[in-house]
Amino acid sequence: MSTTAQGVISRRAGAPAELEEITVEAPGPGEVQVRIQASGVCHTDLHYKLGNVGDDFPYLLGHEGAGIIEAVGEGVTTPAVGDYVILAWRAPCGYCRFCSIGQPHLCSASLNAAPRMFAKKDGKQLSQALGVGTFCTRTVVAARQAIPVSRDCPPAQACLIGCGVMTGIGAALYTASVHRGSTVAVYGCGGVGCSVIMGARLANARKIIAVDIADNKLDWAREFGATDVVDASKTDPVEAIKELTDGNGVDYSFEAVGRPDTLLQALWSRDLAGTCVLIGVPDQAMKMELPMLKFFGLGGALKVSWYGDCLPSRDFPMLVDWYREGKLDLDRVVTRLIDLKDTEAAFEEMQRGEVLRSVVQFPD
Repeated sequence: MSTTAQGVISRRAGAPAELEEITVEAPGPGEVQVRIQASGVCHTDLHYKLGNVGDDFPYLLGHEGAGIIEAVGEGVTTPAVGDYVILAWRAPCGYCRFCSIGQPHLCSASLNAAPRMFAKKDGKQLSQALGVGTFCTRTVVAARQAIPVSRDCPPAQACLIGCGVMTGIGAALYTASVHRGSTVAVYGCGGVGCSVIMGARLANARKIIAVDIADNKLDWAREFGATDVVDASKTDPVEAIKELTDGNGVDYSFEAVGRPDTLLQALWSRDLAGTCVLIGVPDQAMKMELPMLKFFGLGGALKVSWYGDCLPSRDFPMLVDWYREGKLDLDRVVTRLIDLKDTEAAFEEMQRGEVLRSVVQFPD
């Protein structure tokens, strides 16, 4: 049996997204229906709205979600109706060429639900952002995308684990494998960058240098544990980082902006054999010219982090535990609580750099 819900739909690239009634079909085999309690407003949703990800409009936006299982499809034993879950946009299939060799975080056949969401006014099938779609009162996802967690982490905080927080922390702990006592530089101190800083703190890095051009973001970085900050609008960040590391550079650098110029700066900020991790999402037109001999001479590694190389079924409950133990400051990540009708204004605030994370909170 289908139900009626409300959702924020992007129908045309660059046009304002609008709140509409949607039809949600009952979950099929291996699927669950989730009543959304909170959803973070992530930059990736803005990319969908602007048409930078694809052209499968109309899109049901949102992909950072937490909520309650309302119904399960055939064959689903976990999660169960009533479970409190965080939604993951990557759910390993268990059978692809990566899963079969013990690398499920690289799954090439990540599970999603069949199309179950439709715009009520014209019947058009909705493409769910990252296969999730959480700017809505109800959504349908693959059962393995819904990760049961402790209710000790409130929905507004828990939903952020579903993408931005996990991406940043995972980039530090898994992609880069930051070592105790090491040095770190983070370029771009929005939601993901500040999560990298939290991850570097959890790894007991000795020095964490935050780089940005906005004073408010550098202030956020300090609050999350940066030991030093560099305003790249006023000084050469590479030289500043070298000065802060006895002329050597850092062991690990992270680019959370998605621009060629900042990626090059992150590369040249490294010490010999250092690791640079690209997290920021570039657009299709971007290219980078790399001096090969300089890159070769510095050694080390350039990596790309997808979802922080996490395994949601393992890591989401662990991050909730860290929040409960006071090791992870998710409360500070939530800048503003908003209604579902306010997502367009939240995108504008995001573009102006005024918020770390706006979170849509749904009434019970």
